[in-house]
Amino acid sequence: MRIAVDLAKCTGHGICESIAEDVFEVQDDGAVVIHDADRPESDRDRMQQAITQCPAAALYLAAE
Repeated sequence: MRIAVDLAKCTGHGICESIAEDVFEVQDDGAVVIHDADRPESDRDRMQQAITQCPAAALYLAAE
């Protein structure tokens, strides 16, 4: 499973970072950086929570 962000949609709210600070990092300019985008299947619920709670709908699971 691979988590991805559409930077054109991302508004830097940081909700994803609060859900998974080891995966998402909001930079000073508001852009989100994803660390280790290839996530284990055991992380699916947490990634789905980040996707669902993103107010800009900028996160998604990418085709592998």
